Amino acid sequence: MKIATYNVNGINGRLPVLLRWLKKAKPDIVCLQELKAPQDRFPLAAIEKAGYGAIWHGQKSWNGVAILARGKEPEETRRGLPGDADDLHSRYIEAAMNGILVGCLYLPNGNPWPGPKFDYKLAWFRRLQAHGKRLLKLKQPVVLAGDYNVMPTELDVYKAENWKNDALFRPEIRKAYATLVKQGWTDALRELHPDERIYTFWDYFRNAWPRNAGLRIDHLLLNAPLVKRLKQAGVDSEVRGWEKTSDHAPVWIEVTEKVAKRSTVKKKTMKKRAA
Repeated sequence: MKIATYNVNGINGRLPVLLRWLKKAKPDIVCLQELKAPQDRFPLAAIEKAGYGAIWHGQKSWNGVAILARGKEPEETRRGLPGDADDLHSRYIEAAMNGILVGCLYLPNGNPWPGPKFDYKLAWFRRLQAHGKRLLKLKQPVVLAGDYNVMPTELDVYKAENWKNDALFRPEIRKAYATLVKQGWTDALRELHPDERIYTFWDYFRNAWPRNAGLRIDHLLLNAPLVKRLKQAGVDSEVRGWEKTSDHAPVWIEVTEKVAKRSTVKKKTMKKRAA
């Protein structure tokens, strides 16, 4: 079973790219972020024609998250991150399918630092930590997938010295991510590729994609029951090079239908892009 997360950066404008990738990669479950579309502008007909059921939490101009399931309808379990009834941003949606609980999230960017946007990001992280603790009490497999807008370590950012005052790399944000993980979550990509320089985002500016000057900000966190089934993890980085594409690339994991022995986990070396 393949589970993926992909910040599409505008689902209607990038729809041909999304449909091309769905046809090629055939993920079973997909978490999408930054739909940039109100609820009534989600391209459901095209998604269903591609063979996917969908639930989504839209918002005009910005934000927006969705969960797709190949050949079935996701069963929605939550819409919106608990902890702040006044927060109207469409940044979290949750569903059950294939025996797995899937949380799809788009964490705030937080720039500029310091300021109210950064404070909102920290507050959102605290709410995510609280919800994460509740999810860890469940016995079923759980994944929290999405654009976290954080580079956890220097290995996850090109030229870390240039990002020290950016909200995606501030010590407070990296600490918040580490605190979340230490609750009992596993960063799937790092579990199988602990020492490799891997990126999931390349800015449109400063020739970032050709120079491979990227960031790893899209993550899939797994609870213990799902980690036991983890088989492979990777990034479809070639998608970033397609015409009229998002500045993110899809990130994915493959899990076995049943619990796999750790000795069978494939820790393959990822194909590295030329800098």
